[in-house]
Amino acid sequence: MEESVILLGILVFIVLVLVWAGIKIVPQSETCVVERLGRFHSVLNPGLNIIWPFIDKPKTVYTRQVISGMNGKTISRISTSTSIDLREQVYDFPSQPVITKDNVTTEINALLYFQIVDPKKAVYEIDNLPNALEKLTQTSLRNVIGELELDQTLSSRDTINSRLQTILDDVTNKWGVKVTRVELQDINPPKSVREAMEKQMQAERNRRAEILNAEGQKTSVILLSEGEKASQINQATAKKESEILRAEGEARAKVLKAEAEAEAIRKVAEAINQSKTDPATYMLAMQYISTLREMTQGPASKTVYIPYEASGVLSSLGSIKDLFKQQ
Repeated sequence: MEESVILLGILVFIVLVLVWAGIKIVPQSETCVVERLGRFHSVLNPGLNIIWPFIDKPKTVYTRQVISGMNGKTISRISTSTSIDLREQVYDFPSQPVITKDNVTTEINALLYFQIVDPKKAVYEIDNLPNALEKLTQTSLRNVIGELELDQTLSSRDTINSRLQTILDDVTNKWGVKVTRVELQDINPPKSVREAMEKQMQAERNRRAEILNAEGQKTSVILLSEGEKASQINQATAKKESEILRAEGEARAKVLKAEAEAEAIRKVAEAINQSKTDPATYMLAMQYISTLREMTQGPASKTVYIPYEASGVLSSLGSIKDLFKQQ
């Protein structure tokens, strides 16, 4: 009886061990490729899965891990696992020397973003997928950079990233891998090249500064000349308007003076006509008197000689006096 109990206990233990061995729990966003008797059987979904113990066996795959070394540099390590990560992964490859088209050796560090979309192909179409991706990225990067000069390499990162993504995606498609993005993290030319580039950049900045300074001076001279031109035009316009106004004023004054003189002459003529005096004699006498006044002006004593003909003219002043008295 005791032997039966012991045998039953052993059988129960074996069954429990077999059941436990047949239970396979797959975490979320991961999967597992199962082989039955060395041949592909199925791909396990996340969650609880049942397999045949000792008949079904998970396929061992390679994984890549990045660890920090003693000197601060990152070190990639290849390990094995039975789980395949279906999430988007990023591989940070160490810097590698790349020669450009103009024979400049440059250190470039690339980042690769990819995702496993077909676990069966990722396991059976390529051996050691992480190592294959790293080597493929390095060789493709050398080919792409080898077609570009250093200046193009430094200024065309987006173009290089797009070309690398296209090349890698085409090759890795048969491996069940989708390359989503490639990024050039660091591009480090040699020290001598960097110094030459800095000198060139400084010279270019100085040239641009001189050009801007010259353009500023040119603009300043143009603005000053335009200001002087506008000022001269304004002054000429103001002078012209002033002269026009002064001429108009003088003309108006002459017109008014002439009108006043005409009116005075008219009134004098009317008075002369009434007194029956010769108008010509009157006008000549007035001119003599005006001239005589100018001749006698001044502080010094003067002796004025009047022509004999003037006596006849001046003799008419008496009659003119009588004329004004009558008026």
